[in-house]
Amino acid sequence: MRLAELSARSGVSTATIKYYLREGLLPPGERISSTQAEYDEEHLRRLRLVRALVHVGRVPVATAREVLAALEDEDTPQLERLGTAVAALPTGATAPGDDAAARTAGETAEALQRQLGWRVVPDNPAHQGLVAALATLLRLGYPCDLGQLLPYGRLAGELAGHEVALIEDFDAPTTQLEAAVALTVLYEPVLLNLRRLAQAEEASRRFGPGTG
Repeated sequence: MRLAELSARSGVSTATIKYYLREGLLPPGERISSTQAEYDEEHLRRLRLVRALVHVGRVPVATAREVLAALEDEDTPQLERLGTAVAALPTGATAPGDDAAARTAGETAEALQRQLGWRVVPDNPAHQGLVAALATLLRLGYPCDLGQLLPYGRLAGELAGHEVALIEDFDAPTTQLEAAVALTVLYEPVLLNLRRLAQAEEASRRFGPGTG
């Protein structure tokens, strides 16, 4: 397909596609003349992934480039490629600090993961983000001991099993990796809003008229 058709099928403007090409987020098309190139279904799939990262996930272009590079590194084992790609996605977390709250949060995060039977990887950005979040809760005096956190961890484990099963439905290793990245980005707002809807329902049951 030509650039105009790629734009029409993807919903991404030609100017944005050209920008992605210049930034290395999209591989070049097959050159058919000095001014024209042809693109295929692989370009369309990659373009949808880039759009999910940059426009939906608000991933910076430089970070998106790192994620895509990890996906394309066929010399690296599949599990490592998946970990690298997902770990490169921004968590929005700040540094946990170095006070008593941060130290307690670190101990709690490790204990929680061990209780759930998970590996503890301190340099994983998600682990660091968890520690930072727990440290903030502690500093503000909100509950976050192991017993209060375990239900969250168990739900997260159940969700992860469901998501990995979805990823397995994709045939090729590369498309599995792309799906893992895209689903991580695209499902986070789904989870956030489902949680808020559930909270509204539960609050209505507990505190609504006639419940006193």
